[in-house]
Amino acid sequence: MFYSLVEKAVQIDTNLFFLLNYKAQNCVLDFLMPTLTNLDYWRIPLILLAIFLLVFGEKRGRIAVLLLVLGITLSDQVCNTILKPLVGRVRPCNVLENVHLLVNCTRAFSFPSSHATNIFTGMILFSFVYRKLRIALLTIAVLVAYSRVYVGAHYPFDVVAGTALGILCALIIIVLFKLLSRKFPGFDYAKRITKDQNQRDSG
Repeated sequence: MFYSLVEKAVQIDTNLFFLLNYKAQNCVLDFLMPTLTNLDYWRIPLILLAIFLLVFGEKRGRIAVLLLVLGITLSDQVCNTILKPLVGRVRPCNVLENVHLLVNCTRAFSFPSSHATNIFTGMILFSFVYRKLRIALLTIAVLVAYSRVYVGAHYPFDVVAGTALGILCALIIIVLFKLLSRKFPGFDYAKRITKDQNQRDSG
């Protein structure tokens, strides 16, 4: 029974993969998706953004950087150190034919997608601090997550699982942050963020 359900899920996942990877291909996405999915393009801009927030972002900016570092450290370790070796799923580009492959196909395990995990953790935490940017930030997260399927590196269910894990890790960090804000006098940044957000939304 269990193995039958797993086989059906794998078949559905494979069918969805070919729909989103092979049948959806076009020249615009062929250019856009590898750019979105390649961390080398984003490493320097992200470092510069972190420096800018630390220097000019006041307490809110420093909180954002702190939460991002803690959140992505948590999500990346859970994803890559625990879950990927535990599940041991091979990437589609290593086992399937007719994959529309736009990036190098590594031998690293596929489930869950660490890109999806980390981008959703980061964008949700950033949205927690900068609430007015949440739509743009979550749109970026969705595009990056989809790019992993489009470039041939992951199955759709890898990305769905990564998204769920990323959301969970972000919520854990937010809850811990709020608990610290309540427990320690003076560590009331969470209250300040919420208050500032409400004032800006009503203004």
